[in-house]
Amino acid sequence: MLCTSWIYIWLEKTSQDGTCCLMDFKYCTPKHADKTAGSNLQQGNARQRAGRGNKGGEDGAFGSRDVTDMKDETAHISVTELAEVQSDLNPQDPLQKVVRFSPDFSLLVTGGTDGHIRVWEFPSLRKKFDFKAHEGEIEDLDISQENKHLVTVGRDFACSVWSSNQLVMGLEWHETMPQIAEKTYRYMACRFGKVEDQKDALRLYTVQIPHKRDRKPPPCYLTKWDGKSFLPMLSTPCGTEVISSLAVSDSGTFLGLGTVTGSVAIFIAFSLQRLYYVQESHSFVVTDLAFLPDKLNDRNIKGNNETAMFSVAVDSRCQVHAVPNRRSFPIWLLLFFCGLMVAGVVLFLQYIFPGFI
Repeated sequence: MLCTSWIYIWLEKTSQDGTCCLMDFKYCTPKHADKTAGSNLQQGNARQRAGRGNKGGEDGAFGSRDVTDMKDETAHISVTELAEVQSDLNPQDPLQKVVRFSPDFSLLVTGGTDGHIRVWEFPSLRKKFDFKAHEGEIEDLDISQENKHLVTVGRDFACSVWSSNQLVMGLEWHETMPQIAEKTYRYMACRFGKVEDQKDALRLYTVQIPHKRDRKPPPCYLTKWDGKSFLPMLSTPCGTEVISSLAVSDSGTFLGLGTVTGSVAIFIAFSLQRLYYVQESHSFVVTDLAFLPDKLNDRNIKGNNETAMFSVAVDSRCQVHAVPNRRSFPIWLLLFFCGLMVAGVVLFLQYIFPGFI
């Protein structure tokens, strides 16, 4: 049996007892049998089938040997629990709600119903920080490049920026939307993202959802912030379905949104324009999204698509959503047609007004 350890680690983030479990996943496949032996076995089987007069004991012996020679070639996944830490200390109903690795995998950050952020050194799982970040549950969190900033989202209407365990600032989205009353919306999700073709640039994306649902549901909002100054750059409505999950592609080109009604959408990060949408793709809440890594160039996985995203939901289904490559107009062809138009205009003017040139 050949077993390959997966590089990444799965973290149990829905634990009902406020613990975080570190697990190792191994993908195991059986060793390939010797091709020559397999060929001989097939030839022997063919000779046995060719002999119509061989029955009884011979068939019985062959049948027994055939079953004995069969090997289990089913691949399976081996899961081993490596460690466990107490990540939520709510005395009434402890529940860890979110967990994230830092980009360099040196830190592990957890948040739960007690409103505390706990930062653990990885892989030793030694606690580095433990501080009260929000009043009530923590909905989401993310860590910027080089572990410089931590952004947390709570049910207390706050989205906070931290440096280590020190509060840097709170995001003020409602100030950019004067037509919206304070505390009618709350933050739901946050993700840092790169900027394509800008190595040193960084963006932060947040989702704001209505605090209360009306008979005529108001829209949710998707907002882009500068990832260093944390000033808002662009905010746009993203539909009336309540957003439940947010993801950013490795390159920072695309954003993924999932809703409580099971719908899935993909947006262009630059303009926050919706590019792909499937209404009620799942029958229940979309709990998580993940883009296929950009470095994977295997066409068997990505196909002839610009990007692909996985979605999982409470309906126990995992789906793949692909965006076909957008057709682009070659710049040289555009310049060629512009030249033809200019030449046509000049010839027309020369015809109408002889001696124009």
